[in-house]
Amino acid sequence: MAFSRIAAVILGLWLAGVNAASAETRRLDIVGTGDGIDVLRVVAASFMQQEGSARIEVPPSIGSGGGIAAVGSGKAILGRIARRLTDAEAASGIVYKAIARLPSAFIVHPGCGVSAVTSDQLVAIYSGRLANWKELGGADMRIRVVRREDQDSTLTVLRASMPGWHDLEITEKSKTATTTQEAIETVRDVQGAIGFGPFSRPLEQGLTVLRVDGHYPTDPDYPSSVVLALIYLSTLQDPDALAFLRFADTQKAADVITSLGSLPVKP
Repeated sequence: MAFSRIAAVILGLWLAGVNAASAETRRLDIVGTGDGIDVLRVVAASFMQQEGSARIEVPPSIGSGGGIAAVGSGKAILGRIARRLTDAEAASGIVYKAIARLPSAFIVHPGCGVSAVTSDQLVAIYSGRLANWKELGGADMRIRVVRREDQDSTLTVLRASMPGWHDLEITEKSKTATTTQEAIETVRDVQGAIGFGPFSRPLEQGLTVLRVDGHYPTDPDYPSSVVLALIYLSTLQDPDALAFLRFADTQKAADVITSLGSLPVKP
């Protein structure tokens, strides 16, 4: 599906969801990670279109840890995270519900002139051993590495799954983005930039999503992914939150997740 068509679908779902919930003043926020934020917003819009019982908002990232803290303290009813709960977090009564598997994509500014790399080349880029895109057949342009903080969920998954990443020391000549959205926008705006984050179809607008060892993020053999999950307290009784959690298990929600290039996680 071309991005323009996907964008139209997203906009249509969002408008329909807002209109369906306009008569209902109650707002229900789902707080937490920036990973999969586009996917969850469209799932929420689809829910509002169908249910119209509450206005579901997916605000900007406060990180998985922020979502867990908000739900655990009772400041938020629903949260979103991109890592597993620790034993202590689960023991506190927080429930983990996986909804989508998001491939961990590498993205570059289109001016780089490169659309495919090997896993070895990625290690060389992020270690600083490769410094110019012309060394990979691209433009004569400095490689500008955008990384995430050490505890970031995507970086954690990359270290666990991508060859050569477990003990990789990322070059000091890199910019650290504190949210997924900051990483994406930095790559979008900076000539020569490369970054990573959870894949969704909107990344294909204005960016180049790299093939790694011949595999695109949506290919079955792509090596790395992050799981997006909803969290809530085991004592949850809020009817709108419960309705949204049930909707997340439906085929309609699965179709939305698939349309954006992610894989639904079956209950």
